[in-house]
Amino acid sequence: MSGSLEVRQFLMHYDEARSMGSGTGVPSQRTSGADGLRVSDDQVRRARRAVASGASDAEDCAQLLEMLGLIEGEDGVPPVQR
Repeated sequence: MSGSLEVRQFLMHYDEARSMGSGTGVPSQRTSGADGLRVSDDQVRRARRAVASGASDAEDCAQLLEMLGLIEGEDGVPPVQR
């Protein structure tokens, strides 16, 4: 992949800007009900990295992330977590 370095830089920049001041904690155990269906921040981060590994360049990566609801909206929450 010729654009893999560009995609990694895009994701690193995106993750750094997003996670300023947030620590990395151990995920809590899911309970039954609505909380069991929620997508965690860690799942979103890993999904973004998976998309990036398959993208051909930064533009392709951004389009795929948007289509999958992995880019934060105006409220700061990606659609996949609403």
